Amino acid sequence: MASLLLFVSDMSQPQIKSEPKPPFPKQKLDKPGIEAELEPRPKYEAPRYKPAGKLSGKVALVTGGDSGIGRAVAVIYAREGADVAITALAAERQDAEETREAIERAGRRCLVIEGDLSDPNVCRDAVERTVYEMGHLDILVHNAAHQNRKKTLEDVEDQEWDRTFKTNVYAYYWLVKAALPHLRAGASIIATGSITGIQGSSELPDYSATKGAIHTLTKTLAQNLVKKGIRVNCIAPGPVWTPLNAADEGATLDKVAEFGKKTPLERPAQPEEIAPAYVFFASDADSSFITGVVLPALGGETI
Repeated sequence: MASLLLFVSDMSQPQIKSEPKPPFPKQKLDKPGIEAELEPRPKYEAPRYKPAGKLSGKVALVTGGDSGIGRAVAVIYAREGADVAITALAAERQDAEETREAIERAGRRCLVIEGDLSDPNVCRDAVERTVYEMGHLDILVHNAAHQNRKKTLEDVEDQEWDRTFKTNVYAYYWLVKAALPHLRAGASIIATGSITGIQGSSELPDYSATKGAIHTLTKTLAQNLVKKGIRVNCIAPGPVWTPLNAADEGATLDKVAEFGKKTPLERPAQPEEIAPAYVFFASDADSSFITGVVLPALGGETI
């Protein structure tokens, strides 16, 4: 396991200026990527964020809630008063337990559901177990993703293409379909998109295609569900410091070390900087008139 390296923000400075910038340590993680082994550790506790009980009494299901953006979202939802179920792979149990502990420290219940979301039965089971154990479902966040860089399209094997689509897009479809019988007016569905779904990426043809599909499916679902009072939105981040990239089998040590440097802010986002957008979309009080939106969070880039 890699040694623990923490960067602590200077709380006297605005967060936009105080987060760590590349170069980071040169490192690679084995799939699926354990956040506890990433240097520096991604930030998810959001000490500057002031909760206001916006999700009191709500139940959320967050896929990929063990680490990265998913962990930050799960924890900030708990701080806003929600009970949270998260999905994770069995290999991610160490990270999932840290997320559970953080949610329970916030005084909320946490359900950890292990399974591979590329299997439709796992998606259905995640929804049904959440409803059975938590009593209902108000917020569905599909965030789990699979990614591996390839130098050319010819390097992408059919099996890799299929797994990327099943994890990123099919799971979104399967989860929403399973959740709809349980969702009522005021419920919120939120997906994690990507800058690659807007701009494309020469080394991520399959991943970029799935993120573009997620953006369009979000808009389509929003149109389909608007009469039921169920809102569907998406956050499309630029580079975010999570295990996904260090565990990318095609990413070089230099790419990991310089990750996020090309943004106008010259750094990647920390997960805690992205998570409040998920609160905004989950809160009926904050975004009741907003559905079908893909919100860019690109570190200064414009579209």
